[in-house]
Amino acid sequence: MPTGVPQPAFVLVRPQMGENIGAAARAMLNFGLDRMRIVDPRDGWPNQRAVAMASGAGRVLDDAMLCQDTPEALEDCHYVFATTARMRGLTKPVVTPERAMQMAAEKIAAGEKVAVLFGPERAGLENDDIARANAIINVPVNPEYASLNLGQCVLLTAYEWRRASEESVAERVDMAKTDWANQAELEALTTHYEDRLQDAGFFFPEAKAEGMKQNLRNMWSRMPLTRADVQMLHGVLRQMVRWKERG
Repeated sequence: MPTGVPQPAFVLVRPQMGENIGAAARAMLNFGLDRMRIVDPRDGWPNQRAVAMASGAGRVLDDAMLCQDTPEALEDCHYVFATTARMRGLTKPVVTPERAMQMAAEKIAAGEKVAVLFGPERAGLENDDIARANAIINVPVNPEYASLNLGQCVLLTAYEWRRASEESVAERVDMAKTDWANQAELEALTTHYEDRLQDAGFFFPEAKAEGMKQNLRNMWSRMPLTRADVQMLHGVLRQMVRWKERG
């Protein structure tokens, strides 16, 4: 059964290839969506090619609602988006997938039911389908090659739904069994290098020594060093000193 998580229904209108229905199911489940509606699939339903392509997302197909026509698929919906790569001479708001899914999240949070229409692979949605939509989703693709596969279009829209409905971190660092070095550890590293470089006569001439030490300290502070990094840099310097002493 579909999850109880509020979400838009993705409506595949007259899809032609079972493989693309399966790919759409995978794309939906990748981003936490499981409410698929299928309108008049060309090759009938159920479709074994769709099942094979869906792989681990077969439950999306198992729970998919089969509809005879677009009005039936939309009868319980309050707001409908239609995806199309071409303008069809209909006066409607046109939004990007990002904005569409932001709007969908807002409307669903307010208790409305939202649907997104995806057209058949060969020519996309017909004007009769688009006329039933409240707004058009238009993907800013390369105008010289605007054709998107059904599975690709579903994937792109599902991704934007996830971004709009879930708190996601734009950037992070996965720590591999270590923590960031603290100031005390960085101070000890700086002192270690200053002392050994002083012994090696690096800070020359004397008049520039303080500026050189400041630059060295500034370099360490700019580096996002972990404790493992600091330990390794200590070890590198110790080994170099031992090697020099053996020579």
